[in-house]
Amino acid sequence: QVQLVESGGGLVQAGGSLRLSCAASGSIFSINAMGWYRQAPGKQRELVATITSSSTTNYADSVKGRFTISRDNAKSTVYLQMNSLKPEDTAVYYCNADVTTFYSGHNNYWGQGTQVTVSS
Repeated sequence: QVQLVESGGGLVQAGGSLRLSCAASGSIFSINAMGWYRQAPGKQRELVATITSSSTTNYADSVKGRFTISRDNAKSTVYLQMNSLKPEDTAVYYCNADVTTFYSGHNNYWGQGTQVTVSS
């Protein structure tokens, strides 16, 4: 089994910064794409950013130029640096990973979510 544990959420004023981390652990053979998604109250979960195993990145238009996704393959960890935060960035942020395990093959996993609140 694989676990994704997020950290780094919190309350910040508009214009501020936060850095989210997500560490994967378990019976991991390899981690393919990793990403961050978010869900605001009353809205559907949406993609924020993804990063492949070769560090190719993709961003939602709403966060381009403000957020940066990165990963440390040695630590099985993905990061999301969030700058110039806006109140509309307020949401629960979820980590996602596409993982090949030793025992159960290829699966997709989600973290438990971390709350980000941006005050105006």
